[in-house]
Amino acid sequence: MTEPVLILVESNTSGTGPLFARRAREQGARPVLLAEDPGRYPYARAEGITLAEADTSGPGAVLDAIASLGAGPVAGVTTSSDYFVPVAAAVAHTLGLPGPDPAAVTRCRHKGHQRAALAAAGVPVTAHTLVTDAAAAREVLGRARLPVVLKPVDGSGSSGVRLCAEPVGAVEHADRLLARTRNERGIPTQPGLLVEEYVDGPEFSVEVFGHTPVAVVGKHLGAAPHFVETGHDVPAPVPDATARVLADTAVAAVRALGLGHGAAHVELRLGADGPVLIEVNPRLAGGMIPELIRAALGVDLVAAQVAAALGRRPDLTARAARHSALRFLVVDGPSVLGDPPPALAAPGRHVTAAVLTGRRGVPLTPWHDHRDRVGHTVATAPTAPSAARAAEDALTLLRASLRALAAEESPV
Repeated sequence: MTEPVLILVESNTSGTGPLFARRAREQGARPVLLAEDPGRYPYARAEGITLAEADTSGPGAVLDAIASLGAGPVAGVTTSSDYFVPVAAAVAHTLGLPGPDPAAVTRCRHKGHQRAALAAAGVPVTAHTLVTDAAAAREVLGRARLPVVLKPVDGSGSSGVRLCAEPVGAVEHADRLLARTRNERGIPTQPGLLVEEYVDGPEFSVEVFGHTPVAVVGKHLGAAPHFVETGHDVPAPVPDATARVLADTAVAAVRALGLGHGAAHVELRLGADGPVLIEVNPRLAGGMIPELIRAALGVDLVAAQVAAALGRRPDLTARAARHSALRFLVVDGPSVLGDPPPALAAPGRHVTAAVLTGRRGVPLTPWHDHRDRVGHTVATAPTAPSAARAAEDALTLLRASLRALAAEESPV
């Protein structure tokens, strides 16, 4: 019998990218990765994954590419990349395959439209204004109570997101965002930005599958004015009552947006008046969060997402009650990444990973988003404090791999 094919429309270049293909094989499907630039995915060749060059900019082009493949019966279409969720959803819908509602995921990709839908449903969101031109931005910022957060309407991984505490800097950053026509992957961007109230308080994500909250994740952020995620704790070390209200708010948001097939990564802040939605992403979390959940709780969300794409019942049964912590090695100034120190050969009890993921031997300068993360450590332990301490101790060792560049060495 011919094995079914799972079409992957682009991918994360690391992390869950390779895992999607592995889980597909484990479930008896053959992964086929469609990519506009196959060179972005060296893991595909290393693991013998079928990699086809194709225009992935829209559903029509992807459908044409699938038709020309002759790869066998297509059983599912999905993606691990935030940017291609609407395209994958539309293709699956056209082919009559399982997937999320294309209109719902398209609405989610535009942060302004998403906020409007959440507010209309009574889900708590930050006060915000959508602007699409420089004049409107100046008018809104002129009457805004600072500080405010500015973010592109369709960004990902904290790209372009900034806390602005004074008027001139806010206007300058708004102008930069409105002048952008393509994102960091070269994909055309939608015009506009959100000017939103800053909510002071700890940040969390809730990983929802269908309408089931699987895990509440504690998030660590770098220094303002940027919002680079520097670590995660699974499950979040908060009281059960706090975890429940965060989870309930996240599920309410997923329902309000018309989602319910597969994973949703819901980001919230816990303000003085309770949880406030930051945004809902109709996909699995990035930042290795699915792997932390697998280590801590025994729930494999990548396998669940692949199963859902293939029309199978996902397994969300928790089989463990441990704690996992991840800490990122982050570029915070002109630097160069070298080899890991010998001390990492035995990084310590509970540590399960201490790896470098960035390019070595080349000058690095901060992007102030997810691209600044060039390594990470992971620890799993019986308690949250012991997992966090182990991950942080290992990160101290890993940090020796990153050398600050002197002024005369820094790239122009």
